Amino acid sequence: MKGSNLKIQNVNKKIGEKQILKNVSFEIKQGEFFSILGPSGCGKTTLLRMIGGFDIPDNGVILSDDVNLLELAPNKRKVNTIFQTYALFPHLTVFENVAFPLRIKKVKEAEIKEKVNKYLSLVKLEEHAKKYPVQLSGGQKQRVSIARALINEPSVLLLDEPLSALDAKLRQHMLVELDTIHDEVGITFIFVTHDQQEALSVSDRIAVMKDGEVLQVGTPFEIYEAPVNAFVADFIGETNFLEGKVIKTFDKYAEVAVEGLGNIKIEMDTVVKEGDFVKSTIRPEKIKITKEPPVNLNEHMNVVKGKVDELIYSGFQTKFF
Repeated sequence: MKGSNLKIQNVNKKIGEKQILKNVSFEIKQGEFFSILGPSGCGKTTLLRMIGGFDIPDNGVILSDDVNLLELAPNKRKVNTIFQTYALFPHLTVFENVAFPLRIKKVKEAEIKEKVNKYLSLVKLEEHAKKYPVQLSGGQKQRVSIARALINEPSVLLLDEPLSALDAKLRQHMLVELDTIHDEVGITFIFVTHDQQEALSVSDRIAVMKDGEVLQVGTPFEIYEAPVNAFVADFIGETNFLEGKVIKTFDKYAEVAVEGLGNIKIEMDTVVKEGDFVKSTIRPEKIKITKEPPVNLNEHMNVVKGKVDELIYSGFQTKFF
């Protein structure tokens, strides 16, 4: 497998009085499509810039295959970055934009032609080689920037919200293409985004950040189904929070008195005792709404009676309030 392992260890960064990163530590495995997810201002782009060499931490270590990247100049790291803006040269054709890194290295013309054609084929732009950026759509421009980043054959590709300038449908299309490109080249992708659906769709694993801290690292399934706290649960998808007092505890379940709902059974992911006040979460798709009381219940199912105040139809789903 191509790509590099990365280890971020105890990284801190302060700008003025604001602590941007707070003792950040996690590992990215070789060849992973790894996403760093969080709201604006949480420190995710700062962390990406440190891996790329555009920023320096106050302390901590960033290792690539056990080599300390902080001791290497940006141009000595086998890391390339794709930014939010396409950063293409408007006076160069698609071919020459992609060829630019090789021309800087004074690679022979025959090799340039072979490699550029290879990567234009990878991003499905062979027929657009002679066009200029102004003649391309947003998605095509982004594919040119991807080909230009990959032609250097980096071990790690950094993607800083690369789809944010695209409309919703094109973003979905480009997500699929990014995933396909990752599978073909096999290197380590580090994808920074604030969009939960983007991260869930393509990632092998996700790091969720808030206020400069990494709250949870896990697979999309782990992050969605077993969030470590209320912020992660609320940030990843939609959910309902229920708060109440523990009445009884069982082996894996607790009975909780919730105002307006009565006593309900919840699955415990941490140890609780009678009298504790707890907050639990349930995803909307785990709830079934019926006009008649359900039958064939088991002991762990909850049945509550309620009134639908409003419903919102959006094609693929209907939300009940």
